[in-house]
Amino acid sequence: MTIHPAAIVDSKANLHPSVTVGPYTIIGPDVSIGEDTVVDSHAVVSGITSIGKRNKIGSFTTIGAEPQDMLYKGEPTELHIGDDNIIREYASIHRGTVAGNSKTVIGNSNMLMAYTHVAHDCIISNHVILANVATLGGHVEVGDHASLGGLVAIHQYCRVGAHTYVGGLSGINLDVPPFVILTGTRNRMRIVGINKIGLRRLGMSRETISKIDQAFKIIFRSPQLLLKDALVKTKEEVTGCPEVQTLIDFFQTSKRGVVKRTED
Repeated sequence: MTIHPAAIVDSKANLHPSVTVGPYTIIGPDVSIGEDTVVDSHAVVSGITSIGKRNKIGSFTTIGAEPQDMLYKGEPTELHIGDDNIIREYASIHRGTVAGNSKTVIGNSNMLMAYTHVAHDCIISNHVILANVATLGGHVEVGDHASLGGLVAIHQYCRVGAHTYVGGLSGINLDVPPFVILTGTRNRMRIVGINKIGLRRLGMSRETISKIDQAFKIIFRSPQLLLKDALVKTKEEVTGCPEVQTLIDFFQTSKRGVVKRTED
């Protein structure tokens, strides 16, 4: 274990022997950090926080702080971070609240760039990118391989579907369906189309992408159909594709409503 003499690590903290801790970093008593994780200088890791293997945590980050929720009364809530994540300088990640699942969860192989913020009770899946100053309100869920551009702001309780790209400066107050490209602010949000380039890069077959595109046209480009009818038509006409079923399920399970407006 390499702990700089200027770091303050509580004797009760559970750090793997291969962990590296930089100068002036503070690590609290209820923190657990897995093997080969590096915590750079001036970071603060507190609360009941579990960090997995091979993570890189940048300088001046705030990991596991109390949630910014007026109803929080000091309950022992948690933060769980998986493996192989990159969390850059000045990022802040808060632990959960009892009103949520009592924990904030970040999966594996994600990149959180400088000044990003992940609020209480958020769930970030795997291979997600949050560009600089992207901000998630409380209880936000982000699916696998989603990418949020710089200065994106997500309203609390919203969901961002898997394989979605959200353009920089977008303000999101509704659920964003999987597989799409979205840009715009609040009442100007537009879905440009499906994220074909991103899906190809991930090795998705042309047949699958074609079926997602077919489903997209039925759901988003059929103004004569009510949403419920468009979903039924999609299920009847685009068969044998689990990704299309994922898209249908996303709409059917939404509580806030889904962005449906497309580019003119």
